[in-house]
Amino acid sequence: MTTDALLEIEHLVVSFPRRGGDWGAPRLFNAVDDVTLEIRVGEVLGLVGESGSGKTTLAKALLRLYRPSAGRILFEGTDLAPLGERALKPYRRHLQMVFQDPISSFNPRHTVAESLAIPLRLHRLCPKSKIARRVDETLARVGLSPRLRDRFPHELSGGQLQRVAIGRALILSPRLLVADEAVSKLDVSVRAQILNLLKDVRQANGLSILFVTHDLHVARYLCDRIGVMYFGKLVEIGRTEDVLVSPRHPYTQALVDTLKEDDAAIPDGETAMAPPSTTGCRYASRCAHAIARCVEAHPELVEIADGHATACWRWRELAPVEPNFDLAHER
Repeated sequence: MTTDALLEIEHLVVSFPRRGGDWGAPRLFNAVDDVTLEIRVGEVLGLVGESGSGKTTLAKALLRLYRPSAGRILFEGTDLAPLGERALKPYRRHLQMVFQDPISSFNPRHTVAESLAIPLRLHRLCPKSKIARRVDETLARVGLSPRLRDRFPHELSGGQLQRVAIGRALILSPRLLVADEAVSKLDVSVRAQILNLLKDVRQANGLSILFVTHDLHVARYLCDRIGVMYFGKLVEIGRTEDVLVSPRHPYTQALVDTLKEDDAAIPDGETAMAPPSTTGCRYASRCAHAIARCVEAHPELVEIADGHATACWRWRELAPVEPNFDLAHER
């Protein structure tokens, strides 16, 4: 992994119309609220947080599946945020996504071969005479037999179909792969196989991966760095070892406590509801360490150690929790 940034997000805001709510409340809410981060060449960056924290919205925005309300999305120096669909087309092949539920992302009337061939035709990356060979090579690359090329989605297992989904993304030779809860619906044994596949393709191709997950065990196994989101804000980011062994934001510390359990899935919390204040720290109403300053203004993300940053007014006073796992052994 290098330290070169493949994609940089600067002060990104993604807003949606607010449904219901009190009279006089703002008509829009920020699902992603002033987030700045980078994805480096060849790294796996994990995004963790509760449901409604903005993880998936951020992931879709950087692929320009959502139009940002403010901020910049710099892909190899080009700002994708203001571009229209025609201008975005040359970049689409380099920014690919694997979804949580593979069956819903495939046309049930298309065979595996047809599903893999369509991206090649759309982007005109392969002569028609070589498409079949490219499809078979891609199936082999993700650990599937070319004999499955004529199967339909409903004829494959969940693990097989997710491998096809990964192959469909990889067939375009992208620079960045976004995996949104890509293993959450798979059995444990199949989940491990898919994670190892992602590791293999990352190492073989220098691929960058943004991995969105609510499972800290998965994040710990796969990710080089982890970003923690809460209510649209990035509250902590750093190397996996730093964030999980020495978390400095109260919310991250609460998440790390779930690692004591066999199932380290982050429980649903209050993040789907409007916070009591849009000016103060988003976590203040749930934080045992909140002070008056916390309800007055949301803290900026500040670097507290090399590559490790957090957004908390009291991070200096909060001792990191004692680790309850052997990170080196797990990785």
